Amino acid sequence: MSVVVPVFRPGAAFDELIDSLDRQTLDHDRFEVLLCDDGSGEETAARLVEIARDRDYVRVAYLAHSGWPGTPRNHGIDDARGTYIQFVDQDDWLYDGALEALCDYADQHSSDVVVGKEVGIGRRLPSRIFRKDVPRARLGEDPLLEMLTPHKMFRTSFLRENRIRFPDGKVRLEDHLFVMRAYFEASTISILASQPCYAWVKHAGSASSSRIEPETYFPHLEAVLDLVERYTEPGRLRDRLLRHWFRGKILKRLTGKKFLGYPDEYRDRLIDVVGPLAKRRFGPGVDGGLSFPNRIRAGLLRADRRADLVSFARFEMEMKCRAVVTSARWSRGGGLYLTFDVSVTRDGQEALVFEHGTGRLTSLPVSMDGLPTALLEAGRELQNDQVELVLRDKAAGVERRIASVHPRSLGAISVAIDPLKVFGPADESRGAKLFVTVRRAGWTFDVALTADAETLAAAGHSPLLAGRTCTPVVGRGGSVELRRQWPGGRLKDLAGRAVRRVRSGSRKK
Repeated sequence: MSVVVPVFRPGAAFDELIDSLDRQTLDHDRFEVLLCDDGSGEETAARLVEIARDRDYVRVAYLAHSGWPGTPRNHGIDDARGTYIQFVDQDDWLYDGALEALCDYADQHSSDVVVGKEVGIGRRLPSRIFRKDVPRARLGEDPLLEMLTPHKMFRTSFLRENRIRFPDGKVRLEDHLFVMRAYFEASTISILASQPCYAWVKHAGSASSSRIEPETYFPHLEAVLDLVERYTEPGRLRDRLLRHWFRGKILKRLTGKKFLGYPDEYRDRLIDVVGPLAKRRFGPGVDGGLSFPNRIRAGLLRADRRADLVSFARFEMEMKCRAVVTSARWSRGGGLYLTFDVSVTRDGQEALVFEHGTGRLTSLPVSMDGLPTALLEAGRELQNDQVELVLRDKAAGVERRIASVHPRSLGAISVAIDPLKVFGPADESRGAKLFVTVRRAGWTFDVALTADAETLAAAGHSPLLAGRTCTPVVGRGGSVELRRQWPGGRLKDLAGRAVRRVRSGSRKK
């Protein structure tokens, strides 16, 4: 195994990466670390010498400055001695068992590419891709496009035989070009979701957090689209893949607060570039799989309705979602039953009003004259409306989905929380805040669940079958927190689980 790290004047976070490599459970004689320095200068060179001095598994390459990580990574591909290559950025780090787990998984499934579970540190990451292990993932079917970062493991011979390399020099979306080539050429792509492998850390001033220059950025996007079209035939798969970039790299920039925050001059420059690109590269098949809001956005973009795009973004930004508990009670079986109302309003009125039967949106304050009438029909999305209750501890990076319902309306939604299922036997959590994720007609709202103290107090104390004492309380700003007894209450937990097992056995008989 070879760990390839492009290096350029690393900061203090670099020490965390080195420490994480020292802690790997894979024997140090079974992996190497290639620190590929992109012409950082004498100070960094001295630091790398010191790091390698007492670590036989570390090798350092001093390269001419290229200004981008592609060339250092390519050097790593050429010089790697391991069966596999894992790319790691200098400000990130690996979980202790990552390399061992990745190698074992690739050996077991003969993988050319393994997507190890990434965990966001200071950033939210897509979650669908890491819900379960997928030994043989399929492009276009499994959510591989959710994570196109290069933080993956590749079979070294596979990269070399197919001449898969990063573009040299400063090329935006270079990771997309590299990873998509690998995806298209790979015989087996595997997702390892059951074990955290890679910590992707957000730092201020990173390239990903800066505003793009439309005139120079989008030609690089077109290079990715060219790659997709080179490897696919016209049809469903191509449309599904192209939709990922249309939605994520263009339409996302025209959304709500982000779009309204642009200066007028920048907004015009952006539309000058992406408007013609949308007409040229994304057809009806791509639009067909977009969400309802994005279909409206795409229609306005292609029609060059700039003022209406601004009005639509303002409409989105002004929508307010609330989720308020109206009743709370414990059952004798140990479940906490909550009923809450969800509302989506704008200027104190219901924001999303749909015509019965057609699903046509009638409350949009944007003129759609001259555009297809079907753009305002959200029948498909209305059938997929969903409300999820989530327990989220931001400090610990923990998020647990507790309940999910497909409501006929957003009023009087009932869910049950079973503490013994939410918290495992060895779980040390003291509880966390409850959040509600609302998907309404293609829009998604993520809000704290709120309540008044009197409503929650009516639930009373948790019963024996709930295990450790759990109490719903009102925290700062009226948000609902589920607080759990810890470290005390172990006997209650054991008793609750024991009674549950006895009852379950009796039912089976």
